[in-house]
Amino acid sequence: MVGSWKGMMMDDNISTLQSDLLEKTGMLVEALPFMRRYSDQTLVVKFGGHAMGEADYVSAFAADIALLEQVGARPVVVHGGGPQIGAMLKKLQIESKFIDGLRVTDEATISVVEMVLAGGINKALVAAIAQAGGRAVGISGKDGGLITARKLMATAKTEGSAIEEAIDLGFVGEPDHVDTGVLDALNAAKLIPVVAPVGSDGSGETYNINADTAAGAIAAALGATRMLMLTDVAGVLDSDGNLITDLTVSQAEALIRDGTVSGGMIPKVETCINAVLGGAEAAVIMDGRAPHALLVELFTEHGMGTMIRAD
Repeated sequence: MVGSWKGMMMDDNISTLQSDLLEKTGMLVEALPFMRRYSDQTLVVKFGGHAMGEADYVSAFAADIALLEQVGARPVVVHGGGPQIGAMLKKLQIESKFIDGLRVTDEATISVVEMVLAGGINKALVAAIAQAGGRAVGISGKDGGLITARKLMATAKTEGSAIEEAIDLGFVGEPDHVDTGVLDALNAAKLIPVVAPVGSDGSGETYNINADTAAGAIAAALGATRMLMLTDVAGVLDSDGNLITDLTVSQAEALIRDGTVSGGMIPKVETCINAVLGGAEAAVIMDGRAPHALLVELFTEHGMGTMIRAD
């Protein structure tokens, strides 16, 4: 009886193992056509939000990026770092001020921004990708003339009035021109570029650039197959709170006009629209906190998040 019971247990264990192997094999079979689809294709991935502060999320993201390179894709990572910048400014007792979600950046602040983005965060991501088996190189938008920036001015309504006035944000910029030469060279050498969103203008002034905006501009300049914006939200939601999985540019613009897309989602959707209109094949807004979100989006039939593509 004991022997029979042990034999049954062994049979059950073998059966479970075989089931697991069959399930994994099925997943691989499903993923293979998508792996071929993205082989030798440029994928610009924006990594940001609070997920960047969680070691497990960073490790999972780095593993996904390393795998993309190993199956023949050409990933380019653009990262943010708002929470980390805020923490460092607080530690240094430098007060932060925001207007419409943009950090007002004086000389003291831009030095900290560049130190955190192009220093600590950038090199930590490079190290995480290396740990996962990838070969990455950390750069900023200033390296190789990647991003030439222009000063960004904000507008705000005067209290009690409908009149808008210009507000100087200091050293906050937006991409004026993207020269992909340095990215092309790194990709040709089978290296993964990891880009900190800091650029400079023609006179050498340094500017802090929103990471979403930088990723969109880079994706457009590269003619990327996908621009993948990893955020803290599932994607674009309809008026009932349900995820919209696919949008054309004109449909996305209509959702902004009718108020379905509002608040902080507006600049994200506009960035995706501009990336597509500028030359990217499609852009995706998705939750970067989900385990292996990138692989689910790229290597499964249904993916995740909201894809915005040309009409």
